[in-house]
Amino acid sequence: MARASPRAGGPPRATGRAAAAPDAILRRLGPLSVARFVAHYWQRRPVCLRQAIAGFAEPLAPERLRDLARDPDVESRLVTQQRGRWAVRQGPFGAGALPPRKRPGWTLLVQGVDLHEASVAALAARFRFLPAARFDDVMISWASAQGGVGPHVDQYDVFLLQARGRRRWRIARHFDERLRPGLPLRILADFRHEDEWVLEPGDMLYLPPGVAHEGVALDECVTISIGFRLPALQELAEAWTERQSRVQPLAGRLADATRQPTRTAARLPRSMIDDALQRMRRTRPTRRELRRTLLEQLTEPKPTVYFAAPRPLLGPARFRAAALARGVRLDLRSRALYDGGDFAINGELQDGPGAARALRRLADTRALAGPMLAAAAAREARNILGQLYEWYRVGWIRLAVK
Repeated sequence: MARASPRAGGPPRATGRAAAAPDAILRRLGPLSVARFVAHYWQRRPVCLRQAIAGFAEPLAPERLRDLARDPDVESRLVTQQRGRWAVRQGPFGAGALPPRKRPGWTLLVQGVDLHEASVAALAARFRFLPAARFDDVMISWASAQGGVGPHVDQYDVFLLQARGRRRWRIARHFDERLRPGLPLRILADFRHEDEWVLEPGDMLYLPPGVAHEGVALDECVTISIGFRLPALQELAEAWTERQSRVQPLAGRLADATRQPTRTAARLPRSMIDDALQRMRRTRPTRRELRRTLLEQLTEPKPTVYFAAPRPLLGPARFRAAALARGVRLDLRSRALYDGGDFAINGELQDGPGAARALRRLADTRALAGPMLAAAAAREARNILGQLYEWYRVGWIRLAVK
């Protein structure tokens, strides 16, 4: 279940401004149309895209990244490499804990920056030409010259967007999978690259899962990693099992078909196996049950995510007036998905949500304008404003900025 408040005694987290408008979704990636990219490269092969985003500007200064790395609720790591010796430290990092900017060979990595910075969330929103169910997070790395994390392999799709300085990328699709022993990172032991590029601000490298790659900063640089992942089958199986036990727990016990004494007491009775098999077959998920499991699983916030009520907190009547006048938006940390008649937000399935069209619009664009909200409130029997107010009270949605 989504966390509804910050750690005890902690201050509310910053929420930032609204994310990008839906018309900001990318239509081109440098020389390629988005349609051509998805048809020929997505999940298939790497591609280097020069000046991938028209008018791109660095969304976040490195100094702000350093501030985020001090926050105990933000996942961060510091990777250093000197003469072949690697070290990894986990954040948070106090004042003065990071190396001097001119010292070579260090990299600060901050995960989930889109959850805390509206400008980065707006950048991520531009990639919503891909299913939101696939989106993972935005990681930003700030490195000094010679900084990097070594040659490695990831199992997710990633867009590596250069925001500052220069980084040399080397990749290989066919490689030796053995790792160097005794290191705190999963670094390939014998990496031999097949392609190489130097990226400058605005350039972007797309890598599908399973491509070995190594990025080395040629000078002080910032790289934005926009990641997309698929849930592992084991994760899905565990989510289904958890949901099944919560929503429809199995009743009764296996049957005992013993009718005569046994001479092999330690032997597992075949009748018990047959009965268990018959009963477990009945627990296979239907299409709808699996869909609902995926909706819950894929909207579940990460463990480091907390929500806080807005301050000051408006009462129901004032919220209604403000929402109708200004509209609402999802909090930067909120995740919402839908399919069929089901809608989930932050790991919670909303049974029988009214105003389906409006809620789908909220999930697709992460915002809902006042006029559409008013039309939905007038059209639907269910009180959508009451539902939105409950989400507002726990920090899942915010009033839009005028």
